[in-house]
Amino acid sequence: MTVRAGREFLAIPGPTVIPDDVLRAMHRPAIDIYSGELPGITDSLMRDLAELFRTKGRTYIYISNGHGAWEGALTNVLSRGDKILVLESGRFAVGWGDFAAKLGVEVEVLKGGWRRAVKPEEVEARLRKDTAGEIKAILVVQVDTASGAGNDIEAIGKAIKAANHKALFMVDVVASLGCVPFEMDAWGVDVAVSGSQKGLMTPPGLGFVAANDRARAIHKTADLRTPYWDWTAREGDQHYNKYAGTAPMHLMFGLRQALNMLFEEKLEHVFTRHRLLADAVRAAVGKWSEGQELTFNIEEPSERSNTVTTVLVKDPKQLAAFRDYCNKKCGVIIGAGIGDLTGKAFRIAHMGHVNAPMILGTLGVAEVALTALNIPHGSGGTEAAIKSLGASVAA
Repeated sequence: MTVRAGREFLAIPGPTVIPDDVLRAMHRPAIDIYSGELPGITDSLMRDLAELFRTKGRTYIYISNGHGAWEGALTNVLSRGDKILVLESGRFAVGWGDFAAKLGVEVEVLKGGWRRAVKPEEVEARLRKDTAGEIKAILVVQVDTASGAGNDIEAIGKAIKAANHKALFMVDVVASLGCVPFEMDAWGVDVAVSGSQKGLMTPPGLGFVAANDRARAIHKTADLRTPYWDWTAREGDQHYNKYAGTAPMHLMFGLRQALNMLFEEKLEHVFTRHRLLADAVRAAVGKWSEGQELTFNIEEPSERSNTVTTVLVKDPKQLAAFRDYCNKKCGVIIGAGIGDLTGKAFRIAHMGHVNAPMILGTLGVAEVALTALNIPHGSGGTEAAIKSLGASVAA
């Protein structure tokens, strides 16, 4: 017996739910890639992406996922033999550093952990020791979707400034752009990267890089530059060159509609919506954790992200059964643990095109699964989420 019918719901941290309006925007014939409306769409996307990144710098669109954007950022500002500092808070900054190492860059990881965010004071202390200025760039993620950590990018930027260090500050905002505040210029970020498939509510396939004047000046002497990723080659007037070939027009149509939706809602409201829905998820998980079989992966409440919550499960056998039940019995796909948390955790996404029914439905199904499988948990998780929203969303 199941209660699974209708539309399957994806509650994983990317790709996220694609709005029907975005799908409809993509459902149209191909058009001329050299003239007509497409160059204007590109110009509007570049302009609005810069507004999302909150930068006066330049933006670039790649036909890639976020990992491609990683490479697009690295190859444009680094040279072989350069040393970089990677700030660990889970899987993804370290993964970005692994890319750099394969490109011929020397990588140092500032050890953090999978259960906490980056500590700005540790960053400052390490940079103060680099009196010779060997470190050329600092890599960090705003949100690590494996651990669920939310890093304080503004505070890290202040730590770099306090250390009076000249390294480029490079930030991955793949799991945060369009969901939580990000102020590239105000926070001293030189290069930022993102992707289409999370907060920007568009299918995977577009990677974005934003670069300020300092990064673009360093780019002129970077020797890791390659034809496809090269910024200079994409900066001319020829529309064809902006994508190093054929433009990804249907993804562009979708992204144009997704950005329209974000700006229509107003970014401050988008950020508030994400925070309130994250609070509801945390209220539920807090109740469930009273059964002592489940617990937040990120130990400090203030370091938990507003786009994904990672939950540790004591018994791996229970975890597999839990996710299987949610999907096969109820039609909700809960995110699996990845990296060091493979087989140890599940993840609930609350990013992008999400609202109260989606989140409460996901939490309700999770609680049904916990109950049906007799997994020890504190009762009243969904009720706690409802109370959280009821107290926060004014009548």
